[in-house]
Amino acid sequence: MSRNFQNDLADPDHFVVTMELVPKGESAGRSIDTAHRLANDALIDGRLSAVTITDNPGGNPSLSPDVLGREIQTNGMDVIIHFTCRDTNRAGVESRALQLKRMGMPNILALTGDYSGKGFGGQGAPVFDLDSSSLLCLFSMMNEKSRARGEEKFYYPGCAISPFKWTEPEAFAQYFKLCKKVSSGANYIVTQLGYDARKFQELIQIQKQFQINVPAIASIFLLTPRTARVMNSGRIPGAVVHARLLKKITQEWATSKRAGYHAAVERAAKLAVIVKGLGYRGIHIGGVHRSFKTVGLILDHMKEMEHNWQDYLCEFDYPQSENFYVFDKNLEKDSTEVAINHTTKTANLYQRAHFGLLNAMHEAFFRFDSPHAGFFNRLCKRIDQNRFGFHALKILEDGFKKVLLSCRQCGDCGIQHVGYLCPESKCPKHTRNGACGGSRLGKCEVHKDRYCVWYLAYMRLSATGRAAEMATGCVPPRMWELNKTSSWINFHLQRDHQSVSSNITRFCSINACRVKLD
Repeated sequence: MSRNFQNDLADPDHFVVTMELVPKGESAGRSIDTAHRLANDALIDGRLSAVTITDNPGGNPSLSPDVLGREIQTNGMDVIIHFTCRDTNRAGVESRALQLKRMGMPNILALTGDYSGKGFGGQGAPVFDLDSSSLLCLFSMMNEKSRARGEEKFYYPGCAISPFKWTEPEAFAQYFKLCKKVSSGANYIVTQLGYDARKFQELIQIQKQFQINVPAIASIFLLTPRTARVMNSGRIPGAVVHARLLKKITQEWATSKRAGYHAAVERAAKLAVIVKGLGYRGIHIGGVHRSFKTVGLILDHMKEMEHNWQDYLCEFDYPQSENFYVFDKNLEKDSTEVAINHTTKTANLYQRAHFGLLNAMHEAFFRFDSPHAGFFNRLCKRIDQNRFGFHALKILEDGFKKVLLSCRQCGDCGIQHVGYLCPESKCPKHTRNGACGGSRLGKCEVHKDRYCVWYLAYMRLSATGRAAEMATGCVPPRMWELNKTSSWINFHLQRDHQSVSSNITRFCSINACRVKLD
């Protein structure tokens, strides 16, 4: 019997179960054979809607999920392909999207992706030509073209979210970006890994508060001492395991491997029934790499436990040191809108002054609705046609922006989307639509000595009551054809993304979130 993820997710009475497969860096061998066996056993069991296949996890090379997914789907098990922006530019991304559609695999989990790992001869070049929001826009626009041509097959993309953020700026940056992802066309949400039930509830409450009406699927992971240590250390971006939980797991497995294994299965089942009780539409099981029997045991335990899910809430209370929650404690399934906690942190004096200066300049010189917009347009036309004038302005612009923004001279400025901070120089993934999810206690996933640029952007915007702006409007990707040109001239002559790519931004206006922080 074949499985169909989309049909199962569309059925409100069906609790969806998926399982993650992680191909290794080989085209054949034990890991690939195991992935096939797990998928085949899942099909025979009949309780799973699909298997998901990772895309070079950790940025390290592994077998393409596309080829493995095609082989599994041919045998009757539906698949969800992880699709990251890390390794391929936008032309390659679109080509791969067309390939997946041709191969009959429309289910996509759209991800920005981990930073690049090591490949042949050393670390690979990180691309990040698109981010997850612009990738979702691409799928939406390709679907629109398909409908215009009368085609019957469409992409079915979803997105990821990390509710396990423990500072106010990181938490809201994640939820605001979720708004953009859903506005861009995400049909479902899959969470990152974490073990705090209150954070799982937080996401459900955020969905109600912001009117994000897409189903959420919670990630459930079979924790061993090894994986718990890795997650606790922060080596898996976005995944969170508290030190107390790590200690408990270590003690369980120290008694005996059998006792540790059964404790891990029971913990996974308890968390699964909790999220089902909270209103999640499904679970995504990870950490099973050998036998499908483990998944079967988790599902069997769930059936026994689900009517008493609230009894297990106290076992999943693992706040981190910063201990920020968007809502006051409330874990009732049918909770209504409640007050949002916010503005507990504000930018320092330098950040506020820097933001104020650049915001004042933007309001004065870079608005299409400004009463002086016509004058600036005519002036820039004359400068653009005069070699001396162009180079003089370019020297002035580059010097000014280098000092204030560490400008990379992209020619398609995006500082207005990031609290007047440069997404090219301040973010290793060049994200223009929001935080990637890999930050930890405010610090960047890649440069751990720096604050995430979106952490700083939230504090700057929050200080002026404008934080909710981070939830609105999809930002088109950078226009590489403008590289090393004047972004000031490009803006006023309507050459940059704000004018040329306006057809992308309209995709965000249909399902925009209703965000209120007061």
